[in-house]
Amino acid sequence: MTLATEIEAAERAVWDALVRGDAGADWAALSRDFLGVYPTGFAGADDHAGQLADGPTVAAYRLSECLVRGLGADHALIAYRADYARPGDGAAEETMFVTSIWRRAGGAGWINVFSQDTPAGGAVP
Repeated sequence: MTLATEIEAAERAVWDALVRGDAGADWAALSRDFLGVYPTGFAGADDHAGQLADGPTVAAYRLSECLVRGLGADHALIAYRADYARPGDGAAEETMFVTSIWRRAGGAGWINVFSQDTPAGGAVP
């Protein structure tokens, strides 16, 4: 399996957990010192998994334009476009660009240590 295949599968597992509302699967994919950078501010692993307390936060998603880069022997970066719909929004779709960093966790696969979500259409700084 290539690095790109492994990292894309790990990233999709997080999205699948959001679709299922599976806080346990989301929590298992995150490092305890996970840092999320979002339009609303900073978030940790508890915040990320905690968003699923009331069920799924994503109804459907599509990832495209995936770019994977190795960051040494045990880290990798993935950047991509995410088009998704939230539960109850009907056909309303949102787009954001996501960058995540994953760390190899020995025989346990990969663990997410960082993610930044940037909504599409914002001004360039």
